[in-house]
Amino acid sequence: MNTGTCKLNKDEIDAVAAYLQHRYPEPKTALQFSNPFELLAATILSAQCTDKRVNIVVKPLFERYKTIEDYAAADPTAFEEEIKSTGFYKNKTKMIIGAAKSILSDFKGVVPSTMEELVTLPGVGRKTASVVLAAAFGVPAIAVDTHVLRISNRLGLVDFIKDPEKIEFALCAIFDRDKWIGVSFGLVLFGREICQAKKPLCDKCGIYSICKWPEKKKLPLT
Repeated sequence: MNTGTCKLNKDEIDAVAAYLQHRYPEPKTALQFSNPFELLAATILSAQCTDKRVNIVVKPLFERYKTIEDYAAADPTAFEEEIKSTGFYKNKTKMIIGAAKSILSDFKGVVPSTMEELVTLPGVGRKTASVVLAAAFGVPAIAVDTHVLRISNRLGLVDFIKDPEKIEFALCAIFDRDKWIGVSFGLVLFGREICQAKKPLCDKCGIYSICKWPEKKKLPLT
């Protein structure tokens, strides 16, 4: 199996999926939510912000805004203050309130459950849509965040691709559909725990032997 962008053979690709499944048998997003719209809002807030900070911000936010109608009717100035610590709060406010209004007007108040529909909402790209599909609806999808982008290139799942959308399509092509959610969230957890950006813990990596990261960039094992 080779799409022209993957450096791994089928056995190695299967080994990556198996390792992630073994290490993270029930992977899930770190964002806190109780319904699809809350996850949509939290994912928008997570752009250029840590999940930890987002979870702090959304706790009172979700208590104040109970329904999609509440978000659609929110006062932008007040909302900006409530999410200010997540950064880029003006744009995020427009996106969240705009998404709520679009869901009410275009989808009868129900968060859509397809990629094609989700990306029509203000501020919702494929990554945000993929998180919502996978975590809120259980629909197979691969969300490419900074961890997935980094690890996909390091391991050799893709060949020096920096475009998140191209990586998404490449990963969907090489992994079986029923593995997409596990691979997506598993790679995020793996990136936070083991394959970190500055100091990857190569000596603790169970798939180090098949990693295609250039040897000169690998850390020596001790």
